[in-house]
Amino acid sequence: MSTELDALWEGFSAIGDEPRMILMWAIAGALLFVGVAKKKEPLLLVPISMGILFANLPLGELIREGGNGEPAGLLKTFQTVGMETDIFPLLIFLGVGAATDFTPMLSNPKTLLLGAGAQAGVFVALLGALLLGMTDLFDFGLLEASSIGIIGGADGPTTIFIATRMRELGESLPNVEVRDIVGATAVAAYSYMALVPIIQPPIIKLLTTKKERLIRMEYSAKPVSKRAQVLFPVLTTIIISVLVPSASPLIGMLMLGNLIKVSGVVPRLADVTENALMNAVIVLLGLAVGATMPANIFLQPETIGIFLLGLFAFMTATVAGILLAKLMNLLSREKINPMIGAAGVSAVPMAARVVQDMGQKEDPENFLLMHAMGPNVAGVIGTATVAGVLLAVVENML
Repeated sequence: MSTELDALWEGFSAIGDEPRMILMWAIAGALLFVGVAKKKEPLLLVPISMGILFANLPLGELIREGGNGEPAGLLKTFQTVGMETDIFPLLIFLGVGAATDFTPMLSNPKTLLLGAGAQAGVFVALLGALLLGMTDLFDFGLLEASSIGIIGGADGPTTIFIATRMRELGESLPNVEVRDIVGATAVAAYSYMALVPIIQPPIIKLLTTKKERLIRMEYSAKPVSKRAQVLFPVLTTIIISVLVPSASPLIGMLMLGNLIKVSGVVPRLADVTENALMNAVIVLLGLAVGATMPANIFLQPETIGIFLLGLFAFMTATVAGILLAKLMNLLSREKINPMIGAAGVSAVPMAARVVQDMGQKEDPENFLLMHAMGPNVAGVIGTATVAGVLLAVVENML
């Protein structure tokens, strides 16, 4: 009888053994509040917050490893099937491609440079993480630094893809220790994407003059042809895959999604890819990511460093995009509004909307949204390419 009664109290005993799980409940609640009440990145923050809660319930039934006649926990299965195989992030990229309009970039190809320039934040944060890892404060090696650096691209799926790959790479190599920071980097990336309207405007105002913010940009009179729209994803896949083979999974799925959309011959596939499929995968990915954050893994000093470096990476990416736009103005007769350089991060379309709102405040007749969408969608390509570069370089260095 006493044994049966003890079983009823197992949950309370588990809380006593790991009281930090209560703090994780509060963190899950805070993310849920941001997603539901503030409506900031709700598609990801809602399932991620519930994944965190599920991972920190007593006895961890949803994240158990399995074995001895017991199946693996539901969320552990999601991680094994969807994250360790890269299926979830890649399917998200397929949906992103179907939802992305690259015509603003194709109509003004030089905005591609702004998307590339904003990737400077990735490498600055990577170096920062390596420097912090040399101190006694944080335990960051090259694998962790690469996962942290990619936050600067402000691309959640790419961050999850790289963090998972780096963790698996470390686990596969002898004498290499790697921390599981998939959850922390993912939450940091999506948090800063949600905070774009707060983080970017002060930086833009600091680095631009009123005269620059008033610059009007003319729209291209020549529309992008259907042929160009169809050839773009095919040629982009080939070129980037030849130059950076490790980027081919991300770029390939992104461009496949876009080709399905722009071809116009498979509207049902385009609709499913952009909506039903991506929405379903987002739920599963969010739960799987949240489940990587039990208290004993997430509540470490390194988590603070990840969030600080992630913020620094995002700010640096914004600065790099603006400064590159100003440099392009010095070298070109046709002036561009340097504010659109801030849209070079991959936070689509939030960063472009910030530029549009700031332009409207300076001049209600100045419409910058479509101009800002050029570097914004270019940033998606840039971040995916940089991810491939990191995979190739890091694997060869270890």
